[in-house]
Amino acid sequence: MNIIWLIVSGLPLALEHLALGTALCVTIIGIPFGLQQFKLAKLALMPFGAEVY
Repeated sequence: MNIIWLIVSGLPLALEHLALGTALCVTIIGIPFGLQQFKLAKLALMPFGAEVY
């Protein structure tokens, strides 16, 4: 199931979260939100059986 998700939806979602996280990390106020976007990018790649810390 992870392979199908990765090919169809995971990669575009992860790239969007990475781009948004990078843009948010430019400002001091946006750094915590940017770090959360990086966690969401990891979750977007492999959502089945993943744990978020």
